[in-house]
Amino acid sequence: MKLETLKKRAEFLRVRGGARHACSSFVLEMKPQDGVERAQSGARFGFTVTKALGNAVRRNRIRRRLKSAVTAVAATHAKPASDYVVIARDGAFARPFEGLRQDFERAIARVHDPNQPSRNQGHKKGSP
Repeated sequence: MKLETLKKRAEFLRVRGGARHACSSFVLEMKPQDGVERAQSGARFGFTVTKALGNAVRRNRIRRRLKSAVTAVAATHAKPASDYVVIARDGAFARPFEGLRQDFERAIARVHDPNQPSRNQGHKKGSP
């Protein structure tokens, strides 16, 4: 499956006010698409990897890993007529691919249903 991507800055900024889920590898933001013709299209994804994450080689590797994980999950979990922005974090570089894929499944479910329990719910910080 080929991902349809966000390309313009305005598209990224529009998604910014939507639902959000963060984990150690990335932050996922989602907002439904606007307009009649856009609402009939599939999901679109945008990727942001800042210079703070390293040199160009490292940033491109992080971007490729995130795109691959999204491609593996998008067909079954992403909602049509939704825009997603993936903001990379440093954990995406070393995280095993299967872990990235599971993180995306969980994140997509959370941005569509914020009332879904998180895996850490019920645990207090600092307790075993």
